[in-house]
Amino acid sequence: MILIGMYDSPFVRRVAIALRLYGLAFEHRPWSVFRDADEVAKHNPLIRVPTLLLDGGETLIDSSAIIDALDDIVGPARALMPADGAARRKHMRVCALACGLGDKVVSLIYERAVHNRQTPDWVARCNKQIAGALDVLESERRVAASSWWFGESIGHADIAVACVLTLAVEALQFNLDAVRWPALKVHREKCEARPEFREICQSFFAPPAKEASE
Repeated sequence: MILIGMYDSPFVRRVAIALRLYGLAFEHRPWSVFRDADEVAKHNPLIRVPTLLLDGGETLIDSSAIIDALDDIVGPARALMPADGAARRKHMRVCALACGLGDKVVSLIYERAVHNRQTPDWVARCNKQIAGALDVLESERRVAASSWWFGESIGHADIAVACVLTLAVEALQFNLDAVRWPALKVHREKCEARPEFREICQSFFAPPAKEASE
């Protein structure tokens, strides 16, 4: 397998961490959608990451679709999300909130770094959406009695939320208020302490690593 995209993207990172947890070998190509747009476009006409090239020749796009395919590859006994029913829907809801939150964080990054501007109404709207999503995630994580979001083993929801929170903290210097969002702060720190997270990471301000086989 070949995973295209830089690890400073929470969407690429969640896929890479899942691959590592599943023990699936992959080659990482840390291509930028800006600097390496022509290369990315050869595999994904939307010029978006993550893009995953399967050994059989299939090309998968969108982190949620890729995660679903990986779950299918390893089978329901090893999958990091329930296969069906209400438990799966609850898990997918948290993942969707995390990914939507990530979209808003990326939008603010683009507003500042790519568009070279600050549109007050848009920034205020994004910040409101981010805070609202965090409030919901905080309330749900706080009442979870298990070690992880949905049980005693880490799942896709845990990974997605942590990856997005780290991007917000690092790229936006977002204040993950320990008073307002204590459970999320602890959750992020717990995830980032794991070896998979420490290995698969890239500071938003760091240059990309060279291509590597993993």
